[in-house]
Amino acid sequence: MSIESCIPVIPSADLEKSLRFWVDGLGLSMDTAMRRDGRLVGCMVHNEHLYFWLNQRAGSATKPENYEGVRLYWTPSDLVALRDRLSGLGFSVSDISARDYGQKEFFVTDDDGHSHCFGAPIKT
Repeated sequence: MSIESCIPVIPSADLEKSLRFWVDGLGLSMDTAMRRDGRLVGCMVHNEHLYFWLNQRAGSATKPENYEGVRLYWTPSDLVALRDRLSGLGFSVSDISARDYGQKEFFVTDDDGHSHCFGAPIKT
């Protein structure tokens, strides 16, 4: 037996708003939309390498106090271009910092409160 894939399920308070980060910001495609009473409650976002299921957050639509949610570490092909793209969409992105473990990284928190770290190796 071998596992062929794993699709993280990402909870969201407002899926339509969340798509701004996942589709507009990261350039993923959206499909397999599920709607309830005309409201988007689930969908797949993906590219040729990655798949995520966005799902309406159970319970309260607001972010719970001290909520940490999921944390994702991304390795984009062009770190600076992606940071500029997310910043241009109005997301508050950190500066790119060189880390002592050989990576340069920046951070952003999406509209659902999920922290995302984007990194690339420091070329010597």
